[in-house]
Amino acid sequence: MNDIRIQRLLRAPQLDEVVELQKTYWGHDAGNLVPRHMLYSLALHGGHVLGAYADERLVGFVMGFIGTDIDMDDRDARPAMANLLIMSKRMVVLQGYRGRNIGYRLKLAQREIAMKQAIRLITWTFDPLLAANAHLNIRKLGAVAQRFSANYFGLAEGDQLRSDRLVVEWWVTQRRVKTRVRGEGSQLNLKHYLDVRAPIVNRAKESGEWLKPRAMTTVPGSTFALVEIPSDFIELEAADRALADDWRRHIREVFTQIFAAGYIITDFVSDFFEGRRRSFYLLSHHFDESYRKN
Repeated sequence: MNDIRIQRLLRAPQLDEVVELQKTYWGHDAGNLVPRHMLYSLALHGGHVLGAYADERLVGFVMGFIGTDIDMDDRDARPAMANLLIMSKRMVVLQGYRGRNIGYRLKLAQREIAMKQAIRLITWTFDPLLAANAHLNIRKLGAVAQRFSANYFGLAEGDQLRSDRLVVEWWVTQRRVKTRVRGEGSQLNLKHYLDVRAPIVNRAKESGEWLKPRAMTTVPGSTFALVEIPSDFIELEAADRALADDWRRHIREVFTQIFAAGYIITDFVSDFFEGRRRSFYLLSHHFDESYRKN
């Protein structure tokens, strides 16, 4: 990975490249793109735009800005400065450069910025059905998630399911994150979790090439629980939109119920199970909230 260079972007030509790179994933609709002038303002006033270069070609980027999670309508809310965070947005890597740890390195660069600004929390959202994103966010970076947002972007009828998101919390100075950053990731696999009787609450049904969602069992009272998603959802959605939408409705229901019962996502595993690759979120009940502290 020595051929990939990560750097902050501040000049107009660099930010123009970022706008063009966004189009490779979000298309050409101006409503889906962060324009150059906004990128520049963010980068100049406490936020950042980070680029990944292969030689002189921009092949990935991520942006972030300082925010807060206080409720503006709560008259008794703490001052904003007591709840500062970095909101990470728009990370994308060109198709031909994926699988080379570029996204991971962009996130680590964000972590360095957060620690320099004395901000402990970086947060972002991701599609809960994308196994590769779950692997990076939860397994490799050591982030956790305890909130599911239905139609996070407030899209109109017809697109609402594709707007569902998990909200990630990455407590950048916490011990588990430091361990993952050192390359000492979780050594636990699916068998380990099954051996301690972690139930699969929505064990999928075999149905030809694709897995079909199965109705969730009763919310367990166990310490751990496993939630299954397809390992190949992008391919599934391209082949069978109706089945993909069934999965989206199903996962919305599962996470709404299991988070309400006090579980939090703490790991993600992908392994061979019953003759094929299967993917599972690992959820812990009443997870020790010291994960927020140093």
